[in-house]
Amino acid sequence: MITQRVSLKDVRVYAPIGFYEEEQVVGNEFVVNLEVVFPFRQADMEKLENTINYEELYAVVMEVMKPKRKLLESALEDILNITLEKYPFAEEIYVALKKINPPFGGDLATSEVSLTYKKDL
Repeated sequence: MITQRVSLKDVRVYAPIGFYEEEQVVGNEFVVNLEVVFPFRQADMEKLENTINYEELYAVVMEVMKPKRKLLESALEDILNITLEKYPFAEEIYVALKKINPPFGGDLATSEVSLTYKKDL
């Protein structure tokens, strides 16, 4: 079987997500990566319905990152669930969320959490 992978890499988002109240007020910079793997449809690769529209994936990411949240994990779960709902034929979905310069007071560049969905075959 041939599979296809559609990905968004290094999507930069400024969002009001963070455990501390001030992070939800001033926001933080994030980088999102999203990959969707699905069966390759050889019918006609010039038709958008035979693939996944990465513009729609981008819209999912931007919509999920808008509201105030305490934890990155809740945003990850929403991105994963909405993507799976839109594309139930997906065999694998990977989403990772990096927080740029988390407020530790240390010299850490990013923190990251991720989720992976794999369809039981």
